[in-house]
Formats: sequence, C-alpha cells, structure tokens
Amino acid sequence: MNILAIESSCDDTCAAVLADENRVLSSIVSSQVALHGLYGGIVPELASRRHCENIRWVVEQALTDAEITLDDIEAVCVTRGPGLVGSLLVGVAYAKSLAYARKIPLVGVNHVEGHLLSPMLTNPELDFPFVGLVVSGGHTSLYLARGWHDYELLGRTIDDAAGEAFDKVARMLDLGFPGGPVIEKRAHAGNPEAIKLPRAWLAKDSLDFSFSGLKTAVRTALEKQSKSGVKDLADPENSNKLADSKKDSVSESFISDLAASFQEAVTAVLLRKTLNAAARFQVKNVAFAGGVSCNGYLRQRMRSEAEAQGLNFFLAPPQFCTDNAAMIALVGKRRLAAGLSDDLTLNPSSRLPL
Repeated sequence: MNILAIESSCDDTCAAVLADENRVLSSIVSSQVALHGLYGGIVPELASRRHCENIRWVVEQALTDAEITLDDIEAVCVTRGPGLVGSLLVGVAYAKSLAYARKIPLVGVNHVEGHLLSPMLTNPELDFPFVGLVVSGGHTSLYLARGWHDYELLGRTIDDAAGEAFDKVARMLDLGFPGGPVIEKRAHAGNPEAIKLPRAWLAKDSLDFSFSGLKTAVRTALEKQSKSGVKDLADPENSNKLADSKKDSVSESFISDLAASFQEAVTAVLLRKTLNAAARFQVKNVAFAGGVSCNGYLRQRMRSEAEAQGLNFFLAPPQFCTDNAAMIALVGKRRLAAGLSDDLTLNPSSRLPL
C-alpha cells in the first residue's frame, strides 16, 4: 500500500511516500530557514504564503523520487494540527483536493504523534510501552505510550519550549537562526561547566519543564559582561546592541562557554526527567524525537545515560527528527489499519491535543 503524506504545520513544506513495511520511498522537505532567518524567527504569514508556492512541486517531487504516480497512491494523510493555522490550512486543503479528485481515503494526523512515533520508521524493534520525549521549537512534552493512539501526557513545558529557548538564546548571543544548530556548533569550543546556570526541577516528582528562568540567567550573565546589556529578549533590535557590545566587552570564548553551559543545562533537565519517568512507570524503552533531538550533544548524552541504566534507547536519524511527512504517513497508515479516516469536512486545529 502506497501512502502519500503532507506536512505543513510550521515553516517546512513536506511530502513523503510510505510503502509496505514502513519503507520510505521518498521524503521531500522544502525549508524556509533562509527566509525567516532574515527576521530572527518564523513569520506566520510569510510561512503560509511560501507553502502555497511550494506544495505542488514538493508533492510532485515526492512522487517522482518514489518512482510512482498518483494512480499508485491509495490514501493521502495530512497534518491537521497542532501548528500555525495558516500553514496547516495549505496542507489540509491540498490533501482534501487530492482525496476528492482521486477518490481515495483522507486521514488527518496529529503532528506531535508523528514526532513521538518517528523513531519507529527506522527502529522496528521499538515496541510499546515506552516513554517518549518530544522536543522541538513549539513542543517539549513527555509521554507514556502504551499502544497505538494510547498516550498519557506525563509532563510538558509550562513556559518556553526547549527549541524556542535555543532560538531566543541564539539571538541574544547574535549567533543566527535557527538556534539549535548554531548553539551546538558554538558549544563545541566552549566549556559546559564554565558558567553556573540554573536547572528548573519544579515541584518534587514533577515531570514538567521550564526554561524561562534559564533564559533569564543567560541574559543576566551577558549583562554582567556587556557594557550596554540586553533589555528585551523579544526585540530583534537588541541583538544588534549585543553585537556592538560584544566587540567592546564580551569575548568570543565567553560566548562559547555560555552556549555550552546553556546546552548542558537544557540537557540535564531533559535527561533527568525522562529517566525519572522511565523508572516511575517501570518502562524499559525510551524514545527521543522532535527537531531538538538532532542535537548531537543531546543525542550522545541521552543514549549513554539511558543505556547505563539498562534502558533501550531509540532515535530517528536526523532527517526524520525535524518536520517531515514520513512520520505523518506512518501514523496515518496505522489509523487506516484501525478503520479511522476523515471526510472532506476535515479542518486544521492550531491547538490539537494528543
């Protein structure tokens, strides 16, 4: 069975074809990083317009790479939420049009469920139950996955998502966008123990996350080094002020140390809460997913610590960690197998719960 999937929840236009035995015949991603990098973050209106421009050729390329045509597609799956509603609308409308024109089933998929189960694309031995950590620019959530479509939310961020914190700190350090890759690169030259930064453990036994205090601590450390300081994290103009102040008083080695210390602080919290969840629910399988799971430092630390505790640790390769349509096809295929599909009244939901 060949399934076409479309993902457009944020700023990547994605299409993929999934065949039997979860074989990914193609996976196309059209990134908008260069566009949004000009503004220091994602501009929703620009993202949706770019999706409109890209979606047709992305789908056509996915079919070409899979060496099939629309005649060979037996169902179309699409991300219906959560995400930016304008972006979601583009993907959902295109998928509905295909389903109507080709008279094939339409399946709406939860974006977070796609991330949560993405390690299964390349790890067929990953079985339920497992503890799954999903970390991206918009999500930082910890789940107990008992079975297909049977998930319990164990913890979530109460403020910034980890990926969002990476983006904001990168802007403070004048390193560029997106924050995850640039901070990881800069951290290679730094000492993760050089600058003492807080870890938000929250209430006893809490599996929730918080990164706003860590973000503020980074700003405070910068202000102590910078003559002019940084007044507002949300104002991109202040990155220019920081850039000027760096020339005067903030050394490049300090920036590297701060990047490394920040990365370590995020890693420590994600790691401990995930391992605590596995111990509390007596689960032996742990999965790590979402765009932030591309971070090599995080991947290495999570794997080594999990395996040291006798846990089975699962990751998707980087191309299936960031937004992609293969993970949407995987979930859509299971929904079809369970007899679940949608009609043409399917609408996107920006806050779709899992």
